[in-house]
Amino acid sequence: MVRIAVPSMLAAQAEGRRGFDVEAETVGEALRALPVADLLFNERGALNRHLNVYVDGTDVREHGGLECPLASAHEIRIVAMVSGG
Repeated sequence: MVRIAVPSMLAAQAEGRRGFDVEAETVGEALRALPVADLLFNERGALNRHLNVYVDGTDVREHGGLECPLASAHEIRIVAMVSGG
């Protein structure tokens, strides 16, 4: 089981919950199990470009992206990117 921490902007859409415990084999499977999954992915099923995802502190893009295995993972953290000008 892995714990998923979501940012406050997503927690507001999940009845205020900031964390979820999920059974999954990959990052993509875990994220799709969340009640806010529709906000995480675009119409093609790719992760929203304004989100970064970390497994135990490491960016998933360094370990296979959504196919990153979760065999020994403890936490997935979703971080919304902040931009401005």
